[in-house]
Order: sequence, then C-alpha cells, then structure tokens
Amino acid sequence: MIYLKLFASFIQIGLFSIGGGYAAMPLIQAQVVEQNAWLTMNEFIDLITIAEMTPGPIAVNSATFVGIRIAGLGGAVVATLGCILPSLFIVSLLSYIYTKYKNLSALQSILGSLRPAVVALIASAGISILLKVIFSGGEMIPANLDIIGICLFAAAFFVLRKFKWNPILVMTLCGAVGLAAGVLLE
Repeated sequence: MIYLKLFASFIQIGLFSIGGGYAAMPLIQAQVVEQNAWLTMNEFIDLITIAEMTPGPIAVNSATFVGIRIAGLGGAVVATLGCILPSLFIVSLLSYIYTKYKNLSALQSILGSLRPAVVALIASAGISILLKVIFSGGEMIPANLDIIGICLFAAAFFVLRKFKWNPILVMTLCGAVGLAAGVLLE
C-alpha cells in the first residue's frame, strides 16, 4: 500500500512540475510534508540540501531520498519511477511534436506562455525556504529571527553574485560557519 501511495504522490509531482527540479519543490513539499506528513519541514529542508549536493536532478534525488526513508530500497525505486515516468512519456511526445511542427508560431506562443508560471513556482519554493531560514521558530515574529541565518544568506548571495565563487565552496563554508556558530552560541 505504501508503494502505491509513494508512486501516486511522485507521479503527480512528475506530471505537474513544469520547469525543472526547483519548480517541483513546492509540489514535493505539498505531497511529502503537508499531505502525507512523511517529513517535517526541517527534514524537508535537509532533503533539499542533500538532493542539491548529490549528482543528478534535484526532483529525482528528492524522490529517491523520500522513498528510501519511507519504504526502503523498494520505496526509492517506486518513488523515483513515479517521478521520471511522466517526463519520459511527455518529453518523447513533445520531441516528436516539436520536430514535426517547430516552425508554427502557435507552438512558439505556447512555450512562451509557460515561462511566467515556471518563474512563479521557483520563486515560491525559494521564498518558503528563505522564510524558514530567517524565522527559525516557524512563526514570522521578530523573536524568531535567525540573525546567523540571515547573515550567512546575505554573505553567500554577495560572494556568489559579486565574486562568482564556486557554489559548493560557498555551501561548505556556510555549513562550517553555521555549525561553529551553533556550537559557540549553545
């Protein structure tokens, strides 16, 4: 039964996550945290971190991680298949259609109209994660402001944009500074 539930959840994510892995994050959050309560919000944030650091698409890595956590190796296989099967079929169909009708202006208009929706999905995921970092207690009140998280975010954003540092180096440094600050402040 859990395998069927995992497959159904991740096939929905695979079907409706247009725009790549980051656009899928709100859908994964809705299925994994809110609807099925397989992970807490803190575990979901850890999931994003792990999925981003491991090689491969972030949505597939997330499916594999959730599947293995919920139902072991079989769950990982089922969740991953649920996540990739819709893309496999849709991309094959779209490839055929695009190759056959690529010069039609209607097709170009359809593709152009999808861009704002993708941007909105990615922004939604980013804002929810940013709010979780800024307000460590979950509630958006001044007492829950995480000054260290805010400073690390600002510093990471600055060095990534201004100096074009390697993102893996920035993540590692932020993790080390965050760990050191957590140990020193406790």
